[in-house]
Amino acid sequence: MNYETLYNNIQTYAQTSETTFVANIPFFVEQAETRIYNAVQIPSLRKNVTGNLTSGNQYLTLPFDWLATYSVAVIDSSGNYTYLINKDVNFIREAYPNNGTTSWLPKYYAIFGSSTNNVNELTAIVGPTPDSTYSAELHYFYYPVSIVQGVISVLNSTFVAGSLYSPGLYQNIPLTGGSGSGATADILINSSGNVASCTIQNGGSFYSATDTLSISSSSVGGTGSGFSIGIATLNNPNGQSWLGDNYDPVLFYGSMREAMLFQKQEADIIKYYEDKFQEALSEIKRLGDGLERGDAYRDGQTKLMVKT
Repeated sequence: MNYETLYNNIQTYAQTSETTFVANIPFFVEQAETRIYNAVQIPSLRKNVTGNLTSGNQYLTLPFDWLATYSVAVIDSSGNYTYLINKDVNFIREAYPNNGTTSWLPKYYAIFGSSTNNVNELTAIVGPTPDSTYSAELHYFYYPVSIVQGVISVLNSTFVAGSLYSPGLYQNIPLTGGSGSGATADILINSSGNVASCTIQNGGSFYSATDTLSISSSSVGGTGSGFSIGIATLNNPNGQSWLGDNYDPVLFYGSMREAMLFQKQEADIIKYYEDKFQEALSEIKRLGDGLERGDAYRDGQTKLMVKT
């Protein structure tokens, strides 16, 4: 199931194509994905990245899509792997103070907190403090890109600034044009009436990489024209994901449960979709937490109790 099919099925099952409902379908889907990824660890959604620990620096920035750690390894100049043991930050601070006297190959790590330059990106702390530059390999569970199709991630840094707009900062302004809908941005207009910056806030859906977007003057003070901007980065232009390709019932019923809550449906209708979601979730947990973690050679074939 791709996103377009899911999008249409949600409307069909909900028996509505009301504008506000349709505009919130990406939200229903993303909420369902979040519930799924936090309920089951699917081995197919593991990722490996490599980076570097530098001499005298205890900190290692985690990837933006990090959800949970499977392992952290430090690799020395001979290619030997040392897998770090997870500890509390307080243990590392006390046992290995970063004062220049406890520096050698790290043995432990802990999740430290937000990066100083990006509060949405976490940082790990290692101990002892590295005495040299080492390669590091992180094996982790991650949030994959949503199945929602054509979400604008980044707008072009260069654009046509337009003229005669009303100066000011306008937040969460709808972007017009293009093949999709729902995108909003923060617009800064300088004292000369030109657009100085345009920062995406909501990526919308169903946009194309070749789209050119603009704004309505009525949204930014009532005057001006001529602004246009292109798309630099677009998430999931094909609307496909691992869940959609491999086990779509859990994604569909999870989305429908969110849709029913949005519609403020009767409790029995919400419970119906919650029950269907939990049933589908138990099946994917059997796959992700069970079958994908073993094989017949070591574990034997799967045996299920049969009631007669």
